[in-house]
Amino acid sequence: MLIVGLTGGIGSGKSTAARFFAARGVPVIDTDTIAREAVEPGTPALARIAEEFGRAVLTPAGTLDRAALRARVFADAEQRRRLEAILHPEIRARARKRLADLAAPYAIVVVPLLLESGEWSFVQRVLVVDVPESVQRERACARDGLSRAQVDAVMSAQVGRERRLAAADDVLVNDRDLPTLERRVEALHRRYLQLARACAAHPGTADRPG
Repeated sequence: MLIVGLTGGIGSGKSTAARFFAARGVPVIDTDTIAREAVEPGTPALARIAEEFGRAVLTPAGTLDRAALRARVFADAEQRRRLEAILHPEIRARARKRLADLAAPYAIVVVPLLLESGEWSFVQRVLVVDVPESVQRERACARDGLSRAQVDAVMSAQVGRERRLAAADDVLVNDRDLPTLERRVEALHRRYLQLARACAAHPGTADRPG
């Protein structure tokens, strides 16, 4: 099965693109969803986060206070790395398990920090959803209710647009309306089906170099 890693900066439209792939019957594994599941009450990851960062990052009900944790980790790179050391191995393990249970020509794995972590070696192609950084800021502020400073803090923790595009095998430009984005997804869907057939006929065809 061909495994495509879908990534992009905050506000680029990763989730919308993923929904268009899913509407075509493509299995989509969203690591943001996995991350939420990994820190549900009673999970080892949530216990480690509380131990590492203190109960101030928990709500009175014992669930993760995402806003409080986000404010801490995006203001301090070292704290962000400590959180990633807890969550990323768990997220990757869960994603691999779900991929192993699939039977499809190809699957999409949505990984916001695909390029930053550098530990998703089982991804065979990198698909970057791309928009200008000014559009990222505008969309993220409108969607999440974040301040410009908060959005800039998130963006500073992500690789820059130039580096992201340099690492891409495929680029999905999301600078227009939703029908345009869906047409572009459809074109990629057809391409991935062709690549998946080639991969099945000649294993290793779609593997990324290095």
